[in-house]
Amino acid sequence: MANTRTTFTLDKGLAEQARKMQINSSAAARDGFATAVRRTLADADRAAYLRHPEEPNDFWDQAQARAWGDADDR
Repeated sequence: MANTRTTFTLDKGLAEQARKMQINSSAAARDGFATAVRRTLADADRAAYLRHPEEPNDFWDQAQARAWGDADDR
């Protein structure tokens, strides 16, 4: 995985606490970014589903029956 550098602003007191607690700020930022991206993607996916929920569709029911073989044909 390729990495890229970025800069962000952090409260000075929080940065000092993290340093005292030996928290790796780069790792914490990566974890936080990853969590935020996953959450935002999941929220967007959920919103899209709520706008356009799945509905039963006879075509797909028939296609599935053909794909798996009709139980009556056996």
